[in-house]
Amino acid sequence: QVTLVESGGGLVQAGDSLRLSCAASGRSFSYNAMGWFRQAPGKEREFVATINWSGSNTYYADSVKGRFTISRDNAKNTLYLQMNSLKPEDTAVYYCAARWYGGDYADTPEPYGYWGQGTQVTVSS
Repeated sequence: QVTLVESGGGLVQAGDSLRLSCAASGRSFSYNAMGWFRQAPGKEREFVATINWSGSNTYYADSVKGRFTISRDNAKNTLYLQMNSLKPEDTAVYYCAARWYGGDYADTPEPYGYWGQGTQVTVSS
């Protein structure tokens, strides 16, 4: 069974940092692009960041560019999201995802076939 499990969420104050992790099991995603999405209450799921299979290329939503960093460790089958200078508007459930196939990054949810259950991030002002 293939699973993605996010961890590292929590309640922080504006300006703080958090590091999310996404551990994959059941198969290797070393050759799949992966990404982070988030969903705030009452809003649709939105793209946050994506990374290609090797980690050499990344792409971010404008709202997080310069504050968030996506990375991966293929040896550990793990995806990360370092979030700095957090803002209240970053409050959401954060989901990691892996593409069905393909190593190129993608900023829409359709190419992603594997999803985690999500981890809550709450940023207080």
